[in-house]
Amino acid sequence: MACREAEGKGSLLRVTRTPAGVAFDPVGRAPGRGAYLHAEAGCLQLARRRRSLDRALKTPIPEQVWDDLAAQLDRRER
Repeated sequence: MACREAEGKGSLLRVTRTPAGVAFDPVGRAPGRGAYLHAEAGCLQLARRRRSLDRALKTPIPEQVWDDLAAQLDRRER
């Protein structure tokens, strides 16, 4: 979303919007509208600054989702 570069789904992080709300989708198969980000801190920061996830999912992204994405990046970097 943020950097607009193409990549395979397996290396991307997915965020979904469902009737229950917005959530990080670690498996990548949750129902609902999805948006993808590279699993890189720079891409995450760019998406947050530009509000690209908010626009793609047409709803504000809760702070908890940003925290979940950052935690996932930390796990992948180890």
